[in-house]
Amino acid sequence: MTNHRLVIAGTGSGVGKTTFTIGLMAAFMKKGLTVQGFKCGPDYIDPSYHTAVTKRASRNLDSWMLPKETVIDIFTHGSIGADISIIEGVMGFFDGKNPKHNVGSTADISMITQSPVLLVVNCASMARSAAAIVKGFQVLSEGANIVGVIANKVGSEGHYKLVKTAIEQECGIPVVGYMKRELDIEIPERHLGLIPSIERGELDPFFQKLGDLVDSTVDMEQLFELAKAPTLQQTANPSLFSKRNSPSIKLGIAKDEAFNFYYPENLEILQSHGAELVFFSPIRDKELPNELDGIYLGGGFPEEYASKLAENKEMIFSVKQAIENGLPTLAECGGFMYLTSSITTTKKETYQMVDLIPGQVHMQTKLAALGYREITGHSRNFLLSERHQAKGHEFHYSTFHSKADTEFLHAYETKGMRGIKKEGYVKGNLVAGYTHFHFASCLEMVKRWIKACEEHKAYA
Repeated sequence: MTNHRLVIAGTGSGVGKTTFTIGLMAAFMKKGLTVQGFKCGPDYIDPSYHTAVTKRASRNLDSWMLPKETVIDIFTHGSIGADISIIEGVMGFFDGKNPKHNVGSTADISMITQSPVLLVVNCASMARSAAAIVKGFQVLSEGANIVGVIANKVGSEGHYKLVKTAIEQECGIPVVGYMKRELDIEIPERHLGLIPSIERGELDPFFQKLGDLVDSTVDMEQLFELAKAPTLQQTANPSLFSKRNSPSIKLGIAKDEAFNFYYPENLEILQSHGAELVFFSPIRDKELPNELDGIYLGGGFPEEYASKLAENKEMIFSVKQAIENGLPTLAECGGFMYLTSSITTTKKETYQMVDLIPGQVHMQTKLAALGYREITGHSRNFLLSERHQAKGHEFHYSTFHSKADTEFLHAYETKGMRGIKKEGYVKGNLVAGYTHFHFASCLEMVKRWIKACEEHKAYA
């Protein structure tokens, strides 16, 4: 495992963490290094950029959803074979679940992984005042190791030198480089169409250009030295990724432009517990793969591909028949939307979906739900009983509308900042809803899923 790692933290959202992180990864790759990406928090989008740049699956590190030992396990597993690991922060450095403590924050992840921190500061319209900002981040919380600063959005090289002089004198840490305010480059759209454009390689020139920009204004050798970190000690508990069982069931995973939001760990934990993963495309394939024992329909952008999903009536029939015949299925967010009666887009165009869940999905331009969730199951839920709790998050722009008596059909209860609500849909061996689960927060879900698949296989 690499002993070079670096957290890219920001003073707040929008300071340029993602742009700089991508450029830094590309710059290190250009020098022949193997780079591993990580993202603090539950976000799926930024890791897709990391993966495209580094050619290695980026992973999420989340100290609210997962215990410290699991965060270290994910980090050490993901870093195998890398020369340097780059951890992109979320929001401001100290912003997390609660304003009173660091849990769930980038600072928390930096301390758990004992990683040096590079602070990205928006220096627009200031000089010496930038030192006051950095000083505040240095003294707020013990344990965080801020080793350097990137001056972002400076007006000129002269402006950068003013900022650098002030910070280095007052804070005692180096300012290792800068990025100009008026860059001749813009980060591509971070939502719609991102995945297919990445998979087709269309963003490679953008990554290369961004890497060249970072390399030209950042002291890469000094940064690599600052990234030196102690070897992490793994706990005595077996790794999440240790093989527990040889494959006993086949699990179909929906994976294409419409469905691609999966934590790599979720898939690897399924494999370690005995699932052989078989990928399929609800857009292009005409039917489910043969001899499946279960289905996982993850999140994504089904609303953007609603017409193509609706046109593929053979797949819709195949999915509907399989689930009605009892194939143990989990559908998260986009997968849940796919299984409803229809999706209506923001352009008021309605497309028929699988029609297993009685109700319609309506897209809207404003966010409908965002935040962490504590999830308690139900006796009807084959994956998560009322005795077990999992953690996850919600993030969607759509709302679900049904005239059916869905009170009886809810799959679980979720607890978030706005209280407790009943959520999801359960019927037989189908569990569906807007919530994205992290299986490492409740391995019992995986064990119960594998068992349900084995039982279905035995009686099929």
